[in-house]
Amino acid sequence: MNVLIYLIPIALAMGGLGLVTFLWSLKSGQYDDLEGSSWRVLDDGDDRPDT
Repeated sequence: MNVLIYLIPIALAMGGLGLVTFLWSLKSGQYDDLEGSSWRVLDDGDDRPDT
């Protein structure tokens, strides 16, 4: 039972860290263009001129 004294604060700290990183990713615009990535995967780049 004494191990819970260590595990509960560690779990809360890790959850808080996950929440902070999720909020940071929202603020930095990671989820703004969800459909653009799927179209870029399918684009083979044939329309670009050769240099």
